[in-house]
Amino acid sequence: MLFKPALSTTLALAGAKVASSIPLESTGESLQPNKRWLPNASKVRGVNLGSQFIIEPWMAQDEWTSMGCGDANDEWQCVQALGQDKADAAFKKHWDTWTTQDDISQIKSLGLNTVRIPVGYWIREDLVNQGEYFPKGGLEYLDRLVGWCADAGIYVIMDLHGGPGAQFPNQQYTGHGVSSPGFYTQDNYERAYEFLEWMTERIHSNNTYRTVGTLEVINEPVHAGDYPSQAADMVANYYPNAWTRIRQMEEKLGVADNNRVHIQMMDKSWGSGDPASHLPDTTSALYDDHKYYKWDTSVETTKDGYISAACKDNRGGSDTIVGEWSISVADSVQSNDEFQIQNRPDQADWYKQFWAAQVQTFEKSGGWVFWAWKCNYIGGMDEWRWCYKSAVAAGAIPNDAGSASSISPC
Repeated sequence: MLFKPALSTTLALAGAKVASSIPLESTGESLQPNKRWLPNASKVRGVNLGSQFIIEPWMAQDEWTSMGCGDANDEWQCVQALGQDKADAAFKKHWDTWTTQDDISQIKSLGLNTVRIPVGYWIREDLVNQGEYFPKGGLEYLDRLVGWCADAGIYVIMDLHGGPGAQFPNQQYTGHGVSSPGFYTQDNYERAYEFLEWMTERIHSNNTYRTVGTLEVINEPVHAGDYPSQAADMVANYYPNAWTRIRQMEEKLGVADNNRVHIQMMDKSWGSGDPASHLPDTTSALYDDHKYYKWDTSVETTKDGYISAACKDNRGGSDTIVGEWSISVADSVQSNDEFQIQNRPDQADWYKQFWAAQVQTFEKSGGWVFWAWKCNYIGGMDEWRWCYKSAVAAGAIPNDAGSASSISPC
């Protein structure tokens, strides 16, 4: 998430279109490749497992402090400060407890069918260079997590959230806040390709990954307006080469065409250019749209303004999934009497309307994945506008993710 401080039976695509199929319900053995999906739903409805494998301290401050990371800005700084062994122990405790099997069961019970799992390239430890500082030991917890998802029939979007060299400056989600993005070099592209090849092989050869069906090649890269040469190079070179390397691995593995992973890139609306413009093919391509009305300066910052903006919006076709969004509102108004939530249980009803307005719009496209499932804490409070789990507990999001049309704010 771009943090702005005031800061075959498949979920398959026909061509580049999302068909009406979502994930596996069975827990039987030897399910790949042709039983990785069941055609029982038409829209992606999910949550991001944010801060599971890339901790963003802004949304997990209590957790970060308990780990001993203190004032460290990001995972790199925490590992540097603690030292490798002590950091590894702290992170292993975090990986073991932040998202549990009970969480996955609850996600399923709420009518959600998808999780997006943000990971850093460093979860494949041999890709980390000398002089880079990241925690070690996360892979066994990723394997366990996707296994829980598979057993629950939850579809998984595997998201390369933090790329080698950092793909965006000064952002915790890259794992290393840097003043200048270093991702846009051939050496770092190559490390990302190797990560994607490795993950593709894992998806197709490890049964615990049997409901991982989308592989996102990089999260939130630079905007063309700020970094024109880097964005253009990514679109012209990184995207098509990432595509080719994934497909070549699948050919090597003998994966049938209708069981190939969906390859996802940031949507054109992100501002990095047209992701499809240099691709060798767009079959089974998906596009990731991150829509935060909180930071949309064209929106009138009133309750009516937010509902109206969401209801009137159009985020694209069925090959577009709104992969990040929330029910938070602009910093300038989030604590005023109209919008504040602290000690205001009466506000839950309006936020449920705002949730439903966005869901109705996003389901005109391929669906949605809320940011995030869990937080602790933001600004010293249970800031459920960012946290699906606690928003449900507060009554601001319903117990049934498919109930937006019955709320009908639009």
